[in-house]
Amino acid sequence: MTSRSLLGILALVVLGLLLWELRWVMLALFGAVVLAVALDVPITMLRRRLPLNRPLALALVLAALVGIGGWLGSLLLPDLLEQIQQFGQLLPMVGQRLAPLAGQLPGLRQLEDQLVAGNLWDRLQPLGSQLIGVAGGAANSTVQLLLMGLLALLFALDPRSHLRLLIAATPRFYRPRMQTLLQACREALGGWLAGMTLSAVVVFLTTWAGLVLLHLPLALLSSLVCGLLTFVPTVGPTAATLLPLALGLLVSPATLVQVLILRLLIQNAEAFVLTPLLLSRTVNLLPTVALISQLCLGALLGLPGLLLALPLVVVLQVISEEVLVHDVMDHWDRPQSPKSKTLI
Repeated sequence: MTSRSLLGILALVVLGLLLWELRWVMLALFGAVVLAVALDVPITMLRRRLPLNRPLALALVLAALVGIGGWLGSLLLPDLLEQIQQFGQLLPMVGQRLAPLAGQLPGLRQLEDQLVAGNLWDRLQPLGSQLIGVAGGAANSTVQLLLMGLLALLFALDPRSHLRLLIAATPRFYRPRMQTLLQACREALGGWLAGMTLSAVVVFLTTWAGLVLLHLPLALLSSLVCGLLTFVPTVGPTAATLLPLALGLLVSPATLVQVLILRLLIQNAEAFVLTPLLLSRTVNLLPTVALISQLCLGALLGLPGLLLALPLVVVLQVISEEVLVHDVMDHWDRPQSPKSKTLI
């Protein structure tokens, strides 16, 4: 191994360690890129139909989002707040329904005895410091979200300057290819966001209609949770089903079964029919790839990594297809041995 190769490997190791130390900054930066692409999709559609410059188109898109959000808030927010209050009142009833089942488990019964006897008081005292830590983490996350939103607005306001800066950082011979690669990543990410948004809206509306027909309490709250968690495939819909199932248990066991059947039908239709149809022209991730990416990034980076796992995998899949497959594997000719040359 030459000294140049050794220095190159050492530089890659140092770069990897630096990126790991700055992983939260890189995650916030990627989140800002995802938000900027989400804003760029309606901006591009608007500029194709109207002779507008980019700042004016961005202002119109933001005004439309604020207007639609205010209209939906005035339409749904009163019922949603009322249902949240009802959920707080119904939560003890769910515990009462589950108490006979939990009493059959010896571990939970022993835990209840210890709580009644007061033996766990010493263990519960550090809870205050943990709550303070959670509050500090929430404040830090709020600041990161605000900075992420500001970065997204700056990216969406002038994406060409940032693209030129990124292209200029690549070798000269690869700059045209880098421009094509960035455009492919933007199209794939924008198509994925548009498809998942439409899928989430369809899941929300169909779940809401089904739960209303079943006369389930808090149908709007449950449907909203199911729609939002559609952006976290494989894990999100399964976790979202727990809320309507708990509410169905309050009504009757028959309602619980009906809610389960409804969620299974909607979840499978969304996973195997609607989402592949919407993403057929962009990037359709395999369920195994999506689940593995969520597990890995969730374990490494927590909840932010879990939420941004799929957009990151969409970008990495495009880069792998364009760089690893087309630029490397397709041009990798197997060297012929001297013996094979003489035989030919």
